[in-house]
Amino acid sequence: MSAPFLSCAYIAASILFIISIRGLSSPETARRGNILGMAGMLLAIAVTLYSDVVKEYYWILGAIALGALVGIWSALKVRMTALPQMVAAFNGLGGLSAVLIALAEILDGSPQYFENAAGLLIGALAFSGSFIAFAKLQGIMNARAITFPLQHMLNAILGIAVICTCAVFSLNGSPQMFYLLAALSILLGFLLILPIGGADMPVVISVLNSYSGWAAVGIGFSLNNVLLIIVGSIVGASGAILSYIMCKAMNRSLFSVMLGGFGNDEKASSAQGSADKTAKTGDPADAAFIMENANKVIIVPGYGMAAAQAQHILKTMAYDLHDKYGVEVKFAIHPVAGRMPGHMNVLLAEANVPYEDVFELEEINREFETADVAFVIGANDVTNPLARTDTSSPLYGMPVLDVEKAKTVFFVKRSLASGYSGVDNPLFYAPNTIMLYGDAKKVASDIVAVLEK
Repeated sequence: MSAPFLSCAYIAASILFIISIRGLSSPETARRGNILGMAGMLLAIAVTLYSDVVKEYYWILGAIALGALVGIWSALKVRMTALPQMVAAFNGLGGLSAVLIALAEILDGSPQYFENAAGLLIGALAFSGSFIAFAKLQGIMNARAITFPLQHMLNAILGIAVICTCAVFSLNGSPQMFYLLAALSILLGFLLILPIGGADMPVVISVLNSYSGWAAVGIGFSLNNVLLIIVGSIVGASGAILSYIMCKAMNRSLFSVMLGGFGNDEKASSAQGSADKTAKTGDPADAAFIMENANKVIIVPGYGMAAAQAQHILKTMAYDLHDKYGVEVKFAIHPVAGRMPGHMNVLLAEANVPYEDVFELEEINREFETADVAFVIGANDVTNPLARTDTSSPLYGMPVLDVEKAKTVFFVKRSLASGYSGVDNPLFYAPNTIMLYGDAKKVASDIVAVLEK
């Protein structure tokens, strides 16, 4: 296969990837975007296998078969609620592949030291950082921020050591410097993600996704592969843009997120003097009666809905309210609700909630004033009004859903515990709020049972 034909095929695959990402920007076009992305990857693999670069097929075809089996198993077995940790794991595997390719190139005597060093450094950070993110999301580790004295100083020293080692290796290509760079980069990745709490995981996943893309760029230059360079740049840039969007939604800088420690401040969890306040308690029958007599109900899902796998019964509740009682029902989504960007949208799509009923924060916020009921199921920090009023709160300045403006607010939670930020939510004690304690799926099921009598 001629080099010009191979380059043209790679560019065609890259165009398919670009169109695929464009399709993924909307639920209505996401399926088509996925299909185009698969077509682009199939084209890239096919022309690579047919090219003169590949000399040995047994190991390559075996690796492809193994990867296909893992992918099929993940698609069939991994629950939608576990998508964040699966994304973290795949980000890590992308970083690890960059590390292994860089190692193979060095062992093969590649003179492109800087390109391999860049791919190794970023790939190792993505791999080890994703390992910690996966462990926190999976519950293997405590999801809270893990901090210790002089942590930032240690990270700074490690960062300087990584840069110096990378520079030395780029100059002399010493294998010893390569292995030292790999070890330091992996350790730095671990320590960078440890102090980041669960509330910041949507941003972390976006950043790690960006890392895996830039690692591919470095390896692409090392291999002189135009496809890796283009696709890596797309993934790296899109991940960086998404990280910026997530940080803007939280009114925090990327620097402050990556420094970590969010939700680990004891003063932040002092409950703002709400310990002497009383939250009103209701039951599913109360909620069903009020909602079936409402004109407009806005449902606000959060991670509690995902953890309880309550999206399907929530869809049934919305269907009953609309079709049986004529209630206007909408879903309000905060950009950082859940554990990854778009987490709530994915779960609601899985439950076949109509796309036209799902609205982002900026589209729905003004409608809470005209809503009879705001039904908050498992969301906490994204509804906390202290984000607008308390300058000492770590949430201050973060755009939140204005659920307190609804006539009645039903809050489904297991307890009055604070969210990942460690900040108590005064909305629990508001005069128009009724707490519905219990598992999100159980509470929603009980409401549906009353609605369908």
